[in-house]
Amino acid sequence: MTGTEDTLNQTQIDAALAELPDWRHQSGGLVTVFKAPTAAAALELIAAVGRLAEEQNHHPDLDWRYNRVFIRFTSHDAGTQVTGRDVAAAAAVSSAAAAVAAVAVPAKYPPRAPST
Repeated sequence: MTGTEDTLNQTQIDAALAELPDWRHQSGGLVTVFKAPTAAAALELIAAVGRLAEEQNHHPDLDWRYNRVFIRFTSHDAGTQVTGRDVAAAAAVSSAAAAVAAVAVPAKYPPRAPST
């Protein structure tokens, strides 16, 4: 599915987040930071995110800092809105993070710089 067919409103996003404690709604997307026990474990998580992104054909914004992985899901084809695809991808990434003993610290996700 592409486009705006599965765009979520704020009530739906809030309901989804109730099932996704690792994630927050910020900067127009679902965001989190996973802190892995080592840099190698963080890289394992990044590889897992890459595999999931290819399987789902839904790719996050991702940034790596030593043992922390910053992730943001938004649906660009839906006008940079949150969709059901973002929710499904976030849930899959949380499972992958648990497999490498990474801990979610979503409050550490930085505010997005304003566009110019």
